[in-house]
Amino acid sequence: MRFPDFSLNGKIALVTGAGKGIGRAISLAMAKARADLVVTSRTESDLISLVEEIEGMGRKAKFIIADLQDTKQVKELAEKALGAFGRIDILVNNAGVSFPEPALETSEENWDKTFNTNIKGLFFLTQAIGSYMVERKAGKVVNISSQAGVIGLENHAAYCASKGAVTLLTKVLALEWGPYNINVNAVAPTVIKSPMTDIVFADPEVRAGMMRRIPLGRFGDPEDVAGAVVFLSSPVADMITGETLLVDGGWTAQ
Repeated sequence: MRFPDFSLNGKIALVTGAGKGIGRAISLAMAKARADLVVTSRTESDLISLVEEIEGMGRKAKFIIADLQDTKQVKELAEKALGAFGRIDILVNNAGVSFPEPALETSEENWDKTFNTNIKGLFFLTQAIGSYMVERKAGKVVNISSQAGVIGLENHAAYCASKGAVTLLTKVLALEWGPYNINVNAVAPTVIKSPMTDIVFADPEVRAGMMRRIPLGRFGDPEDVAGAVVFLSSPVADMITGETLLVDGGWTAQ
């Protein structure tokens, strides 16, 4: 009998938006599962401390500064990441932004920033890393979507639209790349305690209203998302592709 294996030993993972919050938790959880990592974000100081922490766990890590809104930087990121350890086995597309505002007040600038990061940058990075995975006939891609890519959320028109695009892109890539032994899945969290959500839900009444919609009665922790990512990245999930795993405390069960 083959027993479940959650180890990422010997794997090289690239994690975007790794400096803080969910991305940092994912990176550390993957290191704990014995992966070596390439981590990226726009803030060097965050990445330096993250690499030090990963290396303190006995794993190898390198960082690359990049802004996913710039497609030139996205291409350079892919080249540098592939060169860092000679390959990428797992790509975790975590980087994302949100600018809460009513639909009637949504600016073109914020719409473009949201889509350029959440879906355009994600797609072209995945395309670049994916072409390498196709050649090797092996790889795993985990996209961080959102429950807002499955249901509507007031004052989040651009964010919901971009995360809905991530959810469907995940299905398309799973269909196209499945024959090459590449798994493409997504994780869709509810409200997760992080620097971004502290800003977005700073109003106590707004926070309380969001909390009431989660049957488990709490916001998620970054580690809740990290566990789902490790699962989908591991051999345990070899027969799972094209799926979006909701880590939402039961919000969408209602």
